[in-house]
Amino acid sequence: MALENKLGLTSSADLAHEEERISKKKALELFEKGVLDYLPAGKFSTLQLIHKYLFEDIYDFAGELRTVNMAKGNFRFAPLMYLEAALDNIDKMSQSNFDEIIEKYVEMNIAHPFREGNGRSTRIWLDHILKNEIGKVVDWSKVDKEDYLLAMERSPIKDVEIKVLLKGALTDEINSREVYMKDIDHSYYYEGYTTFKTEELR
Repeated sequence: MALENKLGLTSSADLAHEEERISKKKALELFEKGVLDYLPAGKFSTLQLIHKYLFEDIYDFAGELRTVNMAKGNFRFAPLMYLEAALDNIDKMSQSNFDEIIEKYVEMNIAHPFREGNGRSTRIWLDHILKNEIGKVVDWSKVDKEDYLLAMERSPIKDVEIKVLLKGALTDEINSREVYMKDIDHSYYYEGYTTFKTEELR
């Protein structure tokens, strides 16, 4: 069953296809219109705007906090009762160097604030922080999918792997449309979200 959506699609495969097409188009608009240039780096409010921009044509919940508890495999994302507190704490985390920025990224992944589309939104958010704080972005085409998914899976316990992986893919081409487009094209490649479980709140 597909998530309830504005497109009236009932097939998960059809929804995934349209979601990819529409969110890629909207992600490119973010870049070309310079929307992110006026937003504070590292704040949840910025991530919220990114998510809403990417998915507002697809889901009613675009930009809104999830109302379900979620897990992937044996890992449970932040429980709903602690989600807002977790996001407040993430907002306050330092982001003055690469290590601190990745630690913030890992915490946001654990928070997993949205029902769908967290990976794509949070990677754009991460690059926005890196660009503003250290003048770099990740060239995601240089990041191996399996290495990334394993490193992110282990990152709540040990974040060394994800730091090494992403540091090796940094580029100073922060205003390159080509780099940004490669990142958009690879966004689904890194989702790895086939085993999500949700628990609807009663």
